Amino acid sequence: MSFQNPVFIPGPTNMPEDVRKACDMPTIDHRSPLFGTILQPCLENVRKVMKSDSARIFIFPSTGTGGWETALSNTLSPGDTVLAARNGMFSHRWIDMCQRHGLGMHVVETPWGEGIPAARYEEILTADKEHKIKAVLATHNETATGVRSDIGAIRRAMDAAGHPAMLFVDGVSSIGSMDFRFDDWGVDVAVTGSQKGFMLPAGLAIVGFSERAVAASRTARLPRTFFDIADMGRGYAANAYPYTPAVGLMNGLKYSSGLLLEEGLEAVFARHHRIAEGVRRAVQAWGLQLCAADPSLYSDTVSAIRTPEGFDATSIVAHAAERYGVAFGTGLGEVAGKVFRIGHLGSLTDVMMLSGLATAEMCMADLGLEIRLGSGVAAAQEYYRSARAGALKAAA
Repeated sequence: MSFQNPVFIPGPTNMPEDVRKACDMPTIDHRSPLFGTILQPCLENVRKVMKSDSARIFIFPSTGTGGWETALSNTLSPGDTVLAARNGMFSHRWIDMCQRHGLGMHVVETPWGEGIPAARYEEILTADKEHKIKAVLATHNETATGVRSDIGAIRRAMDAAGHPAMLFVDGVSSIGSMDFRFDDWGVDVAVTGSQKGFMLPAGLAIVGFSERAVAASRTARLPRTFFDIADMGRGYAANAYPYTPAVGLMNGLKYSSGLLLEEGLEAVFARHHRIAEGVRRAVQAWGLQLCAADPSLYSDTVSAIRTPEGFDATSIVAHAAERYGVAFGTGLGEVAGKVFRIGHLGSLTDVMMLSGLATAEMCMADLGLEIRLGSGVAAAQEYYRSARAGALKAAA
């Protein structure tokens, strides 16, 4: 692998040099007032990125998995029931965590490549007359399959059922890259991490809690210590942590979240959509298909590309690393060996993406797939040129 080449995995993502430098700072006393000048802008900026006016933001030294555990352990009690759809590896892992915590599960088995079935959620919640279901899990962007689910539709289904369950959303590979509306969608807990849309190394679990979720934490009986939001909240009130924070990463988050807001969230989302659409045009030119079953489900942060029956998609990833020093993502779980993944989120440009598409073409041709060199790159180039021209015309 080469440090000179960008990565095309769905996270950790490429780091802008100025973001990397923001993480590289001298040691400070994290119990001094100086830490507050890092902490408070992080909390405020993340709240804005989630599009919320009131969410309580908590930032733990951890990863998205720690964010999942924060959501569960602070709001639920042993024996509570959770509703979730299993439509990919990351929804599967969140379900597994619930089971390990002794929670009851109502799992909607969903084909990998499909989104969360909001109508089925509505049926289940309507039938739950005793309101045994306390939380609804939703993976906004299933990183294993490149599928984006409609969180607004899930909220509408919950409202139509008149059900009081809380809505927990995994936004690990969407927040900071794709439109996320904490307030408008009535989200109770949103989970993300530092290593994707925020363009940082892994190491921070970033969660947003609604006031209702905070209230639930006061009576929830699942055990928690490290991930206790009450302890964290008391620390924040004094511009501190209940333990040692990851100061360098926090300083990087202050800077990178500021970059997203400076670019403008709608511009960030439009950039991700443009780059992703170029990848999709390339896939079509190659004569291949995405794992996502329908264009309405296409993710703007990762594309999972199906290879022909009998071809080991993992060989493309291995070949790219060994021969060209470039990283793509392998298939996971039920789609292992059937897809390879191209991540197109975070610090990425059209030009960088073209280099990734060219490398993927070379790998597929090297391995004997009937791919005409330049076909996918040309399709992406045509789209990027027209999209850029259209944007310039609209701005004129």
